[in-house]
Amino acid sequence: MPENIVELFFSRQQAHADKPALVWNDEVVCTFGELPSHVGRYRAALAQLGVARGDRVMIKTESSPAFVFTYLAVLAAGAIFVPTNAAYTAAEAALLIEDADPVLLIHSEKTAVPPIGSDLVARATLNPDGGGSLTELAGTLNPDLGIEEMATDDLAAILFTSGTTGRPKGAMLTHGNLGSNVSALHQAWHFSSEDVILHSLPLFHAHGLFVALHLGLYSAATLRMLARFDAAKVIAGLSHASVFMGVPTFYSRLLENPGFGRDACSGIRLFISGSAPLLPSVFGAFEERTGHRILERYGMTETVMITSNPYEQAGRIAGTVGYPLPGVNVRIVSADRAELPVGEIGEIEMAGPNLCAGYWRRVSATAESFYPDGFFRTGDTGFKDDSGRITIAGRSKDLIISGGYNVYPAEIEMLLAQVDGVQDVAVFGVPHPDFGEAVMAAVTTDRDKFDPQVMQTLISDKLAKFKQPKAVHVLDEFPRNAMGKILKNELREAYRNSFVQ
Repeated sequence: MPENIVELFFSRQQAHADKPALVWNDEVVCTFGELPSHVGRYRAALAQLGVARGDRVMIKTESSPAFVFTYLAVLAAGAIFVPTNAAYTAAEAALLIEDADPVLLIHSEKTAVPPIGSDLVARATLNPDGGGSLTELAGTLNPDLGIEEMATDDLAAILFTSGTTGRPKGAMLTHGNLGSNVSALHQAWHFSSEDVILHSLPLFHAHGLFVALHLGLYSAATLRMLARFDAAKVIAGLSHASVFMGVPTFYSRLLENPGFGRDACSGIRLFISGSAPLLPSVFGAFEERTGHRILERYGMTETVMITSNPYEQAGRIAGTVGYPLPGVNVRIVSADRAELPVGEIGEIEMAGPNLCAGYWRRVSATAESFYPDGFFRTGDTGFKDDSGRITIAGRSKDLIISGGYNVYPAEIEMLLAQVDGVQDVAVFGVPHPDFGEAVMAAVTTDRDKFDPQVMQTLISDKLAKFKQPKAVHVLDEFPRNAMGKILKNELREAYRNSFVQ
């Protein structure tokens, strides 16, 4: 099997040369037969700009077909792809440039970047419409169809973690990591060349890049791409697709649209959710509205996908993330790394061919999370049931210790989400002079349906005293990162002086 994942993709697409590969704004951009030439022109352009095997190429722009061509061209050249969020400030980008040390920064003309001359990095532009100096250069060159031979452990990409608890760390993902993971997902989710994926996820993130895009390329499944999530455009696009992937916020937004229902989903065989916890209330409302049970899975930047609920709808259970993917080993351990019995909450460790090679130029950070026995400390807590199904309890750093008792936010969040009118919920700890930490909750609501007294009664009836939130704050919206995850560190900071001065 080819080790360079680009060669792997192209080899699997050869029998589908006439099939549309990328569709953008309802227009076919290229077929699978034409894709190598598009990629080859961008590869030739990268070579003109000085990119060679092993170099880092950083990209800071929005999703587009040209983004896809550039990504594949970087990997075909044996270089290392470093995607970043186009919304980052120039100062944030400068930190990542200092860390990754790229030879080339590809950016949109409107995104914030450090001033030219502030570093030694070459620049090229790539705009959301696909235009820019990189595309212009590629258009003048003959395609370079060569693909560098790579080993399984050669680096393909460096993806920086979100950095919500400190400076971002660059997860080093290899060609072997990416190839093994897309193969496992292809098997677990029953993908084929008959599929059409409606893709509205950002390509700078592992979910959009290594899951949605890779599955399309590996399966020779047409990718109908949107620049970003737009509920009306997604609803219109579902009639032309068989698979949709999103973050929980996407599904909440779809449910808010009165035009969304069974008719819109008639051709869809699979809805997949990830990158943040999916509330059981959203899972239930979606099934009631559409007849579909959303398939929730679990992954991280460092590992791509780790677990998945079963493909069969009856096997999908709200609030759980399913079973380890083929070839992946997951265990629940105590503080001294002893494996815990069924039902007991502990830290989640994993090992497998999808685990990244460590953190870029961060030896101590790698040593803290990557154990000599091959297991990785995920930083998440959870438990297994007697069938091996995994439920996430929360991040280790989100554990609240109140009066000496452990409080797991996910348990309380799932309960509060049951209250009519609650749209989303976050539970977190803040300093308290008597208990060490106090449990705090915040919710966003449909104010016409939400009754605070109903929530308070549920809290009193269902939660032990030490688990009960000392306050519930009703917010207009939550602070979130680009993938929709609630930024609990910002909530903790906002309310940290609620009980102490």
